Amino acid sequence: MLDKDTLSFDPNVARAMEFFRSQEHYDVSPLIEIDGPGGVKVLAKDETGRMGLGAFKALGAPYAVARILAEAWEAKTGEVLTPARMGDADVRDFAATHTFVCASAGNHGMGVAAGARDMGAKARIHLAATVPAGFADRLKALGAEVVRSGDVYEESVAEAIADAERSGATLLADGTWEGYTEIPKWVMEGYCVIAEELRASFEASGNWPTHVYLQAGVGGLAAAMAHMIRLNWAEQPELIVVEPEAAACLQASHKAGKPTRGEGPESNMGRLDCKDASIVAWSVLERCDVRYETLTEDEGQAAADELAALGVATTPSGAAGYGALCKRAAAASAGAEPRPLVFISEGPA
Repeated sequence: MLDKDTLSFDPNVARAMEFFRSQEHYDVSPLIEIDGPGGVKVLAKDETGRMGLGAFKALGAPYAVARILAEAWEAKTGEVLTPARMGDADVRDFAATHTFVCASAGNHGMGVAAGARDMGAKARIHLAATVPAGFADRLKALGAEVVRSGDVYEESVAEAIADAERSGATLLADGTWEGYTEIPKWVMEGYCVIAEELRASFEASGNWPTHVYLQAGVGGLAAAMAHMIRLNWAEQPELIVVEPEAAACLQASHKAGKPTRGEGPESNMGRLDCKDASIVAWSVLERCDVRYETLTEDEGQAAADELAALGVATTPSGAAGYGALCKRAAAASAGAEPRPLVFISEGPA
């Protein structure tokens, strides 16, 4: 039985903001306006250039790496590390004794690799056969060791867990399951920075969105955004969680009232092709009054193609929220979507 503390999510967003504002490559990602279906003006949070990694996950794993090392340093020395101290030689020497292990469908591994590199630590990333070779090359360029493990994502997750147990490395996953929840909550805490950037922008402009589309794999981004929106946005939008038909694990869990697999074939929305929901993300979404949409493979690709025609290059995963907006607009009456917000969650692969 999952207890309340295990499933709780109470992020310290001020701590995350302090950390990223101290980072040389941090900047607020653009909030752009594009012409959507039926002439609707669509707000798009463009994560395609985030901190040089080209995806929102640049805010998750690097932050968790820093938190893990800071806690280990404090346990050893008694010193509470400030962001400014993290680049000092003695701290980097300490970090060099640590290895972080994860499985990835692409972008989470990039975040782990970059976070480890920036702190002076090591990273080993397990990739399933379905992950494109281009991601493996980018991981290696960040200094990570890459291991091909299994035919599908779930098999690479199992191998990463076994690797950490075998080697003593730190497992840094973005999904949660019974017995493993705390570190992924720190990953989600990093994602909350996006919602705070948006809140500041909307408070300044007064143009709050009426609908927010949140694509989901295991659900970390969607849950972090939903939590922050419900916590402190002055005007409350409708929240729509978008998954591939082939991997609708969060919708299946919602219908079942408990974490449930979303069965299906391999999806071209590869970064969203996760059959098992994060139990923490599922729990957060259950209390945030969201509804669910799914996309077919053709709908995901069409959304990416349409965004490319509008000058925003992304993948079917990155375009999934926009795809759900287009799908809904086709069935809605004119004016039903006056101010939608979508997330372009990654650049082209």
